[in-house]
Amino acid sequence: MKMADNLSLKESVLFYLDRSGGLQKLTEDCKQFSDPQHNEAVYRFCISVNPSDVIEVDPVLGDCVLHDPLRATALFQSVCFLAVKTLSLVEKIHTESQVNVILKLTHLPPFPEYMLDLCSFPREYGPMRPVSMEGLVIAMTRVTKYTQGARFLCINDDCPSSTGFHHIRVHAPGATESATVRNDFSCMNCNSQLKEDVKFRVLGDELCNSMRIGRLYRVLGIPVHVHQWPNITWSVEANSVRLWEPEYPHKVSVSFQELLKATASSPWRFPAIVAHYFGLDMAPPGFYNTLKLCLLLSLVQTRADAKDTFHYLDLLVVTTDTLILDRLMAYSLGLACRGVRHQASGEMFASLSRDEHGAGTANIHAGSALLATGGICMLGDLGFYKKDRLDSIQSVLEGRTMSMFIPGKKYGEDADQQLSFPIQCSFWALTDPSQRSGRADCDVLGIAEMGPVPIQLADAFGLVIQCRDMMGEQTLLAQTVHTLQQAVQPGKPLYPSCWGFSSQDYQELLAHAQSLQVELSPGAEKIIHGYYMASRRVRTQSQGVKMSVASIKLLISLAEAHCKLCLRTRVLEEDAVIAVLLCENSVTLKHGASALVIPPDAVFPCDLRDVEGLHRRDTTLDELHQNILRFIYTYAPGAETYITEE
Repeated sequence: MKMADNLSLKESVLFYLDRSGGLQKLTEDCKQFSDPQHNEAVYRFCISVNPSDVIEVDPVLGDCVLHDPLRATALFQSVCFLAVKTLSLVEKIHTESQVNVILKLTHLPPFPEYMLDLCSFPREYGPMRPVSMEGLVIAMTRVTKYTQGARFLCINDDCPSSTGFHHIRVHAPGATESATVRNDFSCMNCNSQLKEDVKFRVLGDELCNSMRIGRLYRVLGIPVHVHQWPNITWSVEANSVRLWEPEYPHKVSVSFQELLKATASSPWRFPAIVAHYFGLDMAPPGFYNTLKLCLLLSLVQTRADAKDTFHYLDLLVVTTDTLILDRLMAYSLGLACRGVRHQASGEMFASLSRDEHGAGTANIHAGSALLATGGICMLGDLGFYKKDRLDSIQSVLEGRTMSMFIPGKKYGEDADQQLSFPIQCSFWALTDPSQRSGRADCDVLGIAEMGPVPIQLADAFGLVIQCRDMMGEQTLLAQTVHTLQQAVQPGKPLYPSCWGFSSQDYQELLAHAQSLQVELSPGAEKIIHGYYMASRRVRTQSQGVKMSVASIKLLISLAEAHCKLCLRTRVLEEDAVIAVLLCENSVTLKHGASALVIPPDAVFPCDLRDVEGLHRRDTTLDELHQNILRFIYTYAPGAETYITEE
């Protein structure tokens, strides 16, 4: 009865392979083995299997694929061997054991029993069946090859197994290297010792190179117990690995939709009000509006696009009020798709340890920056960092990669190795100007004291924001009242207004804005390039400061982010104006004022508590728009030919 069942299942396998295109792929894969120089003990064939389609063909076979993968693999192996021999695809394949079939599952049924839960999954012995898990890669070993298959020959010359391919061993899920290759195997015919024919060994490392530390993946694999006396290791052998992106709600709350309609007459008002009422748990409305806007822009712009190009927006905040602003930045960090707060004493990039459970090689552990891949890494107050750490931060900000040296002798390898990892996150940091100076005394107009931060590091951050104490005791009193009211009446709205936005509203708004695809309008592009050309000429001549190409990227990034925060898909001149004002303020703080003289709080020049304040801001920004155009006309040759003054 069992033979009849197997025959029926093999017929179903053949039907599925024919229907799914698997036979055609098998034929194509065999062509690479036709080379006379290509001589191996086993020939590996990866077969894509859709469990849902298999169940439609034969429910029993589908159940076998999902709950007894070793038996299913044997069925596919037998059918593939018959196909290879019948069609004479590979003459060098003599026995079924030379056909090493790997079933690559496309997915698993979306039911809880197929999801791996480390808190409840049984640790006892049970059937080895595939499960799905999703998560973040926090550590990796060096890529080490393993033996996929090996040929063994009997040392007894009179035994038939002293030649041919009678004894083939292939890697099984969860097996260690010693289970596939060692020197104590015995011949099944004469019980003599077997010896490996080393020239036929087949090595592999196919899945390791498909994963990167700090990224999210969905992994299908088989949980197994690995015996390494006196311990038993419980592990999962991956069957297929795919990048995984969690689904975030891409909607805009009713409150923000109503605000968008109410501010439709101005291209500047919506993001201004969004910033004005942001982080009210940390500070009263109207405080630190420029910083709040920049935090929102960084959250919107930090992303990877369809071409896997990463976009980032780093922020360095200059302030004496590090406590409140640290809290504001920490609150904002919670709205990022992934936010990691780094401790100055912790590991920022990566660290090494010995892999005790695998091949004894090096384990590479992700530091804060790698864990923040795709999101924000908050560094906090740079005054707590030593000089060598500040130098490392500067190097990573400039190159967006970090290197790690792995000494071979220490980790069981013949040669040393140098690995590089891309750093794909935005960095937020604080610096207190009241701490020791990071630069020589300078009297240039506009330059801000950066505390312990050298000017080269400040330049590497791109956008520098100064949060100054404008009102002295009045500011301190307002913040004190705000904090006391929160302590005495937690949860009660402190500032009743017609606009009330929750943290969830902001999170949904940012997720939606981040997903928008935007394009530069000709007007925005001309302002950005015109400002860059004019500023490069003026600052190089008067201050010896060379505006790098990174300035263009920063301007475009800021303009695009402002456009997205406005929930538009076309970057307007007004978005470019905000980008220019933020960038010019940043460069002024680092290198001093230029011929384009703008106020320190150019983006938020007045209070926004009422409609009149919003109107005054619009009027001021219109005037600054014209000042920027005049600056471009004066210092960028030919600017008048591509910019039309309104």
